[in-house]
Amino acid sequence: MGLKCGIVGLPNVGKSTLFNALSSAKAEAANFPFCTIEPNVGVVTVPDKRLQVLEKLVNPKRVLPTVIEFVDIAGLVKGASKGEGLGNKFLGNIREVDAVIHVIRCFEDENIVHVAGGVDPLFDKEVIDTELQLKDLESIDKKIQKNEKIAKSGDAKARKILSTLITFKEALEAGKNARSVDVEEEDLEAVRDLQLLTIKPVLYVANVSEEEILKGNAHTARLAEAVKEENAEVVILCAALESQIAEFEEEEEKQLFLSEYGLEESGLNRLISAAYKLLTLITYFTAGEQEVRAWTIKQGWKAPAAAGVIHSDFEKGFIKAEVIKLSDYEQFKSEAACRENGKIAIEGKEYVVKDGDIMHFRFNV
Repeated sequence: MGLKCGIVGLPNVGKSTLFNALSSAKAEAANFPFCTIEPNVGVVTVPDKRLQVLEKLVNPKRVLPTVIEFVDIAGLVKGASKGEGLGNKFLGNIREVDAVIHVIRCFEDENIVHVAGGVDPLFDKEVIDTELQLKDLESIDKKIQKNEKIAKSGDAKARKILSTLITFKEALEAGKNARSVDVEEEDLEAVRDLQLLTIKPVLYVANVSEEEILKGNAHTARLAEAVKEENAEVVILCAALESQIAEFEEEEEKQLFLSEYGLEESGLNRLISAAYKLLTLITYFTAGEQEVRAWTIKQGWKAPAAAGVIHSDFEKGFIKAEVIKLSDYEQFKSEAACRENGKIAIEGKEYVVKDGDIMHFRFNV
């Protein structure tokens, strides 16, 4: 399954700098609003040390990690919901992503202008939240108008839909994001076709200076306090530093550079891990002489659905799955040895795939 994350934020908060660090695509990083007019797309491999373990054990012809697609979307300004700046283009692009990475400026630098005249992470957050909420309200109101007439005729389904729409409308009018509305899963069908912007999972990235990368600062503390009720995670990183890290081709050099700043891993790695956690994603592996490959699925998926990520025929004709735990593979060194020692489990359609499973599917179409 493809994963797409949209990087959003006000102009000059470090979005494009972060994007440049995340991918090989280079967005223009400039000291003025709207330097990113069209959304830049970069595909980033997901770091996973388990792939290296399997590569040594299997010695395949190739190794294919799973990937995340990052979209650097044009900067947003107040009034975007009414088409100000590049608002319409921004709002259209953000509908297409699975999760939102909201970059918020938490560093002081008099040489880099701020659209509000000063650094205030809560102001930044509120501007974007408000614009997205206003656009969602517009979508909700249109659907309410359509369903009111049907509901008045006594249609039970329309009444139920209308009730859910009104619940979301009231929350948005109160300045809350749609993701904070507590409704039953079946009721979400009422708004699923609207692709609400504020219902998407969000990950906040606090962009700080190099000196504040380990502990953050007063700005990051305020941001963390402001979002704690959203059940959202805040990742502190320095986009400028990530750009430097991305320049290293050798892993050893990269680790030496990280250690100079007291870091064990790059902000990119932490960001990807947080995105996986946010979207409740896990990874399973296939391993053979031709290739060792990582596959991304949702936590809780059963074996047939997991097989369908490889090919739809695998899901349609699913018979069984052979599953090896990585720890067993490491102990016995090969698939054949795992089989000889009874470490290959035969699982059926109800098996819930676990993170790190090594799987081989049997199917018949």
